[in-house]
Amino acid sequence: MQTLGFIGTGGMGQGMAANLIKAGYSLVVNDLNREQAKGLEEQGATFVDSPKAVAEACDIVLSMLPNNDATTAVGLGAGGLVEATSGAKLWIEFSSIDKETIVKASNELAKSGWTVVDVGTGGVEEVAAAGQLALWVSGDKALFDEHQPIFEAMAKSVLHVGELGNAKLVKNAMAMFAAVQHMSLIEICSWLGKGGMEKATIQSIIASSQQDSVATRNIMEKVVSGDYKPRKSWMPKDVGFGLDMARQMEVPMPFVGLAYQMFAIAQATGHDGYEATGIACNIYDVINGKDPKSS
Repeated sequence: MQTLGFIGTGGMGQGMAANLIKAGYSLVVNDLNREQAKGLEEQGATFVDSPKAVAEACDIVLSMLPNNDATTAVGLGAGGLVEATSGAKLWIEFSSIDKETIVKASNELAKSGWTVVDVGTGGVEEVAAAGQLALWVSGDKALFDEHQPIFEAMAKSVLHVGELGNAKLVKNAMAMFAAVQHMSLIEICSWLGKGGMEKATIQSIIASSQQDSVATRNIMEKVVSGDYKPRKSWMPKDVGFGLDMARQMEVPMPFVGLAYQMFAIAQATGHDGYEATGIACNIYDVINGKDPKSS
């Protein structure tokens, strides 16, 4: 079985990499914070000290990184993939970044014989750990077909979405859609609540309507329980990428823009340290004059 490299072993990457080990792959890992990779080392992964060393020790490199700069550094920086003199020449990149960054990295790495496959991921840390991600893959279709076992080890669904960079667009699109959905649903809940309706009743109304979905059920469960998991939400970052691209494409997106501003209000008022449902609930409490901590 192939040896895979995995760079970026934080919350998402750790779960993804662990599922690759469970599927029988040998794993070589790297992270700026080695402590984050300790769990994978205990499962049999080998830690090396640079992306270059990862590439030289494996057949295929995968990565899940926090931002554009980190992705560029892994690919093109000092000790990056571009400096590898042997080993892998295929990079499957899962990070939530913008299309421009992955396309530029691909163009530069192609000069050294590398091929890049771009993947967008749908799901949070718990979903990654359970191997239930939705993956949107773009780039060479033959490589997509060839490496299905790798994708399937981490995901419940895998879809090819066209040319390189499209997967980042899809990830941004899903974040924009989710942002609008969260804010609009919590706005309706806030209005009905002001009218005297209990949260559990609102939950039943949504569940019995044509708007019922897995997403609305998940949101309403958190609304009713008030159990908002503390975490850094990446949704505003992904929404911001989408809006930047929309401006370049001259495509108006007024609802997405407003949802993005709601996240900005949450950040400005110190109520953004939660998953998206918690942020939306907190910010609607703020604008309705309620104390989020007591609602």
